[in-house]
Amino acid sequence: MHHPLVLIGLVIVLLWLLVALITPVLATHDPLQQNVTDRLQAPGSRGYLWGTDELGRDIFTRVLYGARITIPAGLAVILIGSVIGVLIGAVAGYLGGIWDEVLMRFTELFMAFPTIILAMAVTAALGPDIRNAILALVIVWWPSYARLIRGIVLEIKNNEYVDAARCVGAGGRYLLFRTILPNAIAPAVVLMTLDIGNAILTFAGLSFLGLGPDPTSPEWGRMVAVGIDFFDQWWMWLFPGLAIASLVMAFNFIGDGVRDIFDPRLR
Repeated sequence: MHHPLVLIGLVIVLLWLLVALITPVLATHDPLQQNVTDRLQAPGSRGYLWGTDELGRDIFTRVLYGARITIPAGLAVILIGSVIGVLIGAVAGYLGGIWDEVLMRFTELFMAFPTIILAMAVTAALGPDIRNAILALVIVWWPSYARLIRGIVLEIKNNEYVDAARCVGAGGRYLLFRTILPNAIAPAVVLMTLDIGNAILTFAGLSFLGLGPDPTSPEWGRMVAVGIDFFDQWWMWLFPGLAIASLVMAFNFIGDGVRDIFDPRLR
C-alpha cells in the first residue's frame, strides 16, 4: 500500500492477463476473418467497436487476441534469458580463474552488439517466426543477467556465512546453489520485472519490422506497422499502440516498486 504505482501496474497487468485468458468470450468477431465490404470502418460503425483494418478485420478482436501473443512472448524471453544468464554468471563468479575469463569474454561477445540489431540479425537468419523472434531476444537478453549475477557472486562468496558453510563440509554445488545464489537473486528479480516491459516492446519492434509472427497474426507490433500505412485511419495504429504502451508502463511501475522494496536503503 506504500507503493501506489506498483498497485496500478499490478492492476493493469492482471487485467491484461485476464483479457488474454477469456479472449474468446470477449471477442466479437473472428480475428482473421476478412470482410472487404466493411474495410476501414471507423470505431462504432456497423457494430465494430474499435473499427476495422484494410481487410475489414475487427480491430477490437485482433487487439484482444494480440494479448495472447505478445504477453507470453515477453514473459518467455525474460524467464528463459534470466535462467541462462543467472546460471552462467553464477558459475563464472564462483569458479573464477579460467572459467570466469572464458564465460565473461563469451558474454561480452554478445553484449558488443546493440540489442535490436543483433535480434534483427538472428531473426533474419532464422526466418520470420514467433519462435525465432523469441529465440533471438533470448540470445541478446541473457548477458545482462550473467554480468549482474557474476559481480554479486564474487562479492558474496567471500562472506563469513559462506566460509562457515564450507567449514562444516558443504560442497561446491551446495555452496553455490543453496548458500550463495539465494542471497544473490534479489537484484535479478528486480531486473526481470523491469525487463519484461522492454522485452514486450522489443518483440513488438521486431514484428513492426516484419521479423516477428506471421503477417496475418493479430500481433500488436505488426498491427501498428500496418496502421502506419493508413495513418489517416488512426484507430488502426492507436489501439494496438495503446495496448503496448499500457503493458510497458505497468511493468515499469512494478519494476520500480520492486526495486524500492528490495533495496534496504530506500525502505
